[in-house]
Amino acid sequence: MERRAAVLGSPIAHSLSPALHRGAYAALGLKGWRYDAIACDEAGLPGLIAGLGPEWAGLSLTMPLKRAVLPLLDSVADLAVEVGGVNTVLLRDGARHGENTDVHGIVQALAESGVRAPRSATILGGGATAASALAALRELGLFEAALVVRDRTGARETEEAAERLGMRVTVETFDKLDVLLDVDLAVSTLPPGAADLYAPSLAGVPTVFDVVYTPWPTPLARAVAGAGGTVVSGFAMLVHQAVRQVELYTGLGRGVVPVDLVRAAGEAEIARRSARTD
Repeated sequence: MERRAAVLGSPIAHSLSPALHRGAYAALGLKGWRYDAIACDEAGLPGLIAGLGPEWAGLSLTMPLKRAVLPLLDSVADLAVEVGGVNTVLLRDGARHGENTDVHGIVQALAESGVRAPRSATILGGGATAASALAALRELGLFEAALVVRDRTGARETEEAAERLGMRVTVETFDKLDVLLDVDLAVSTLPPGAADLYAPSLAGVPTVFDVVYTPWPTPLARAVAGAGGTVVSGFAMLVHQAVRQVELYTGLGRGVVPVDLVRAAGEAEIARRSARTD
C-alpha cells in the first residue's frame, strides 16, 4: 500500500516541505512513499482530516493550522500541549496524534550555530512559532524572555503557553524594542518583510535567529552579519523539524534520517526556484 503524507496550510505553494521530505525518502531508499502540499485553511481542516484513508501516515501543519488542529486530535504529546500548537499529526490505526517538531528544529538550528546556553533572549512576534521558541529556550536552560508584539492582546495564547512551560515572559510592544535588545539572542518569528524595519536596531545583538528562510539573506540577516553577529536561518529549523517528522511518520526512530542529504534537497529546490525567477 502506498504511504502518504502532506503539508497543509494557506498559503502553501511556497513550502519547502515537499522537497525536504521527498529528499529524505530518496536518501532512505523508501519506495511507495508520497508527500504533497495541500492548500487548506481552518474552515477546511476538519473535513480534510475526516476524509483521509488508511494510506495516510502523517500531516505537517503550517499557518494557520497549528492551533486550529488541537480539537481534532485524539491525543497530543505533552510538549505540544505546553506549547499550545501542533505542527505534526501522526495517523495510525484510525487515531490522530499531535506532536510539535518545531521546538526540536529551533534547538538544533541554534546548536549548529554554537548557541547552546543563552543567558537572555527577546522574541519578536506572539504567534505559534513564538510559543515554540519559548519552549526551545527552556530546553536550552533559559526560563525567562521578553516578547515583543504589535498588539498585546494578540499574545494572550503565547502568554498562556509560557505559563504552562514554566517560563516568565515580559510582553511589550514594538515601540519598546530598543530597550529589550541588551540580550544574547533575539528570535524573530515575524513573517517575511515584517522585521525589515527593525533590522538596524537588531544589528547589535550577538546572535539573531530569523525564522524566514526565503528570500535569503533577509535585510535583518544582512544587518546582523554586517555588524559581526551570528545569524541563524529559518531554513536550518525547517530542515531539522522535517527530519524529525520523517522519523515519526516512518517509525524509523532518531538518528536514521541523513540531515545533510535532506538539507541538500532543500537547497536544490531553493536554487531551482531562484533560477526560475531570475
